[in-house]
Order: sequence, then structure tokens, then C-alpha cells
Amino acid sequence: MAILGDRRFVEIAGSRTHELPPLLIRTTPNVRRLDKVMGMANELVEGEDMIPYPAVDSPDVAPAPDVSRIDFERRKMDLAVNLVDQYLGFVQQWQWGDGILEWIRQCEITFETRMELRNLLRSDVWPHAGRSSFVVLLEDKAVQTKGIELEKAMGLRLTFRQPPPLKCFSNQFLLYLNGSLATAAYQTWSAMSTAPVSALPPERFNFEIVNMSLE
Repeated sequence: MAILGDRRFVEIAGSRTHELPPLLIRTTPNVRRLDKVMGMANELVEGEDMIPYPAVDSPDVAPAPDVSRIDFERRKMDLAVNLVDQYLGFVQQWQWGDGILEWIRQCEITFETRMELRNLLRSDVWPHAGRSSFVVLLEDKAVQTKGIELEKAMGLRLTFRQPPPLKCFSNQFLLYLNGSLATAAYQTWSAMSTAPVSALPPERFNFEIVNMSLE
């Protein structure tokens, strides 16, 4: 086991660079009916009374002027659009996590077929927290994610087998809790690794990133 600074790296026999399976990623949110998602966002805004209706002076007074009504409807539309944007970002993050999880499965198969790598993975029930070393490997290789946080993406995939429809979420989750819950899920999972936790040396591995959204 090699130690560099405060990090431990597994030692791999030989000097060859190992080719890992490609990481297949969808960078465009896979949402078939954007109009339905927008409808769910409108229902969420209406159902949770996220924007109060303009008050009137008394019950006998006529409804708010047209200008106030138009502004009220515009604010509701803006909030619904914001919720849709948050949801599409959630789906994109989840898709990265799903791609990483499948990539880890393929890497496990690769490790099992190579004598130099076979003993590096513990043979526990999958997905063992020790597999977080593959997420660290992606970070060490400085994979270009265009703003996607790998640990957050993995946390969302560990939490959700499939991305739920927008109507299943509260506005609090989409606007405030999404990132913190996903990060906590990943950190809880990775912290279950049996000590000592050793990273995979990035200079010993190569792999390609394939954007499936371009096909």
C-alpha cells in the first residue's frame, strides 16, 4: 500500500496501464413529456399555495385589479418554470449517478478477469461502500462533468432506483433539500467502508467518457 500525503493507494503489480470499460453518460435529461412536467409544476404551485393570492381590503370589495391578477399569474408561472428547471437538474444528476453505478459494475467484471486486479476488491454483497473508490478515481482523473457533482449524483442514484415524477416531490426538496440529502446519502454510504480505505492510483487506469445523448 502506497501512502502519498494523507492518502493511501493500493499497490498494483507490474507497470501496465489498465483499460477500464467506458463510462456511458446521458447529459440531456431524459424527460419525454416536458408539457406534463410543467403541468405537475403548476399543480405543485397551486396545491401548496406557494404564492399567496393578493389580499383585498374586505370580502365586499371586488377582486384585485387586472394588473395585480396578471402579476400574480406571472409569479406563479415563473415559480413553476423554476421548479421544472430544478427537476430537470435533478434528473440530469441522477442520470450521471446511474451511469457511474453501471460503470462500477462493469469495472468489477474487468477486475475479476485480471490477475493483477482481482484481489483489490472485497467480495461483499454489491454495492459495497468500498466501491466508492471508483467515484474517487473519477474525481482524481478530473472527469469533465460540466457542473455535475459526482458525489451528489451518486447519492441521488443510491437513493432512487428511478427518478420519481415531479409530482412526488415537495417544493422544499426541489428548491432546498435536494443537494444536502444527496450528499448525505453518498457520505453515509462511503463512510461504511472498512478501514483502511485505499484509493486506486489514477495513473494506472484509463477509460473513455461516452456521451450517449449525442447518439
